[in-house]
Amino acid sequence: MSRVKGGPAAKARHRKVLKQAKGFWGQRKNVFKRAKETLMRALRYAYIGRKHCKRDFRSLFISRIGAACKMQGTSYSSFMHQLKTAQVDLNRKMLSQLAIFEPEAFTSLVNLTKK
Repeated sequence: MSRVKGGPAAKARHRKVLKQAKGFWGQRKNVFKRAKETLMRALRYAYIGRKHCKRDFRSLFISRIGAACKMQGTSYSSFMHQLKTAQVDLNRKMLSQLAIFEPEAFTSLVNLTKK
């Protein structure tokens, strides 16, 4: 059987990795082996960071809703429970937007839950 080296494909693969590693420090940007190691780690951290970003925003929304509820004389947990029993399907992002930009609408939601 004849030998296949795959030079052009390997070169293209190396070029792709090195292009993604642009801006790294030292050998990490121009030596394929080091660049690939660093790039794999960077991509893994980027994936984890996207999950952390969602988590951080959710906690921000909760603290905003909690502050708005305190101004209305109720707690966050009881407000969320009453919304669920009243079958109001609004996510925390929309509730925090209402609390900030439409305080009258948020007040009407709190009044709805107090009934």
